[in-house]
Amino acid sequence: MIRALGMMSGTSLDGVDAAMIETDGVRIGGFGDSAFRAFGDNESAVLHAGLGLWPDAPEVAELAQLVQAAHSDLARQFPDAQLIGFHGQTLAHDPRGRGTHQAGDGAALARMTDRPVVWDFRSEDVRQGGEGAPLVPFFHWACANWAVGQGRLPAAPVAFLNLGGVGNISWVDPTAPAPETAGACVAFDTGPANAPLNDLMRRRRRQSRDEGGALAASGTADQDIVAAFLDDPWFRRPAPKSLDRDQFAGLTRAVAPLSDSDAAATMVSALAGSVAAGMAWLPAMPAQVLICGGGRHNAAIMDALAAALPVPVRPVEAIGLNGDMLEAQAFGWLAVRVLRGLPISGPMTTGVPAPVCGGRISHPRSRD
Repeated sequence: MIRALGMMSGTSLDGVDAAMIETDGVRIGGFGDSAFRAFGDNESAVLHAGLGLWPDAPEVAELAQLVQAAHSDLARQFPDAQLIGFHGQTLAHDPRGRGTHQAGDGAALARMTDRPVVWDFRSEDVRQGGEGAPLVPFFHWACANWAVGQGRLPAAPVAFLNLGGVGNISWVDPTAPAPETAGACVAFDTGPANAPLNDLMRRRRRQSRDEGGALAASGTADQDIVAAFLDDPWFRRPAPKSLDRDQFAGLTRAVAPLSDSDAAATMVSALAGSVAAGMAWLPAMPAQVLICGGGRHNAAIMDALAAALPVPVRPVEAIGLNGDMLEAQAFGWLAVRVLRGLPISGPMTTGVPAPVCGGRISHPRSRD
């Protein structure tokens, strides 16, 4: 077992999550400490300004240094980590066009932290014809397998719904021998999640989010806007599939004339509707849907999902997991898989033709 530190800064742009995990890259041996470093106002402004940029843009170098410094600061709190999984900050994602871009140099971070760093997890999947996202489903399989072993889940298919900036769902069969086994995992992005709502709050109220969903709960959703949103051909496209953070910017434009509360309620209704639409692409109805990511703190979102989905909806804490740190833990687990040469994505998670082991490994003394 390896003590790995996973680090994740997601498309919600709120900060960096870091979490320890002990694993051999297949089974979870145990979970360790975790921490969060928020982005300051100036840092957040730089990151928002960088959305949509590709590596050749002149602004990217400064932004990447910001990302590396924030991760290095946080990594100092985990001196026992033998390996770091570094996702980087996604600025652009266009797998059928220019590819995918996560800002941050893992080689520089390895030198800054004096530990080996696994990074650039998505590029090889895209190069081989996959979507490059979502990458957490194989870890969701490991979590379900762990929970079955702990007696916290029945040995039956379950779905994990991660609500970060973008939503993604993983249907997993914890009885499968490995996550890359045929029929073990099916995953795809469901649609926009927290990103448009957070952007709305930031733009209209100078707040980072709708705390607890209070604003959305006080409003009334415009169902015509929701219906038009769900009529997008993307929702009829079979899985696997992935989204850029701002692919559905039309939703933001559509709610512009609405009051703050009605705009927030409309975005929440659109989120729930997109997840409900996505259930049609699962191989079988899961026994339950377990919610992770920041969206599960929004009571309006949780209520809307409970009303829209035909199975129980629960936060992942119900089975003993930490929904705030699951993605960070995932990149620690994935880092160990890369180190061992094991696949981190497959045909039914990213659409890549065959299971692929992506990622790059940088050592602190090297100059790669």
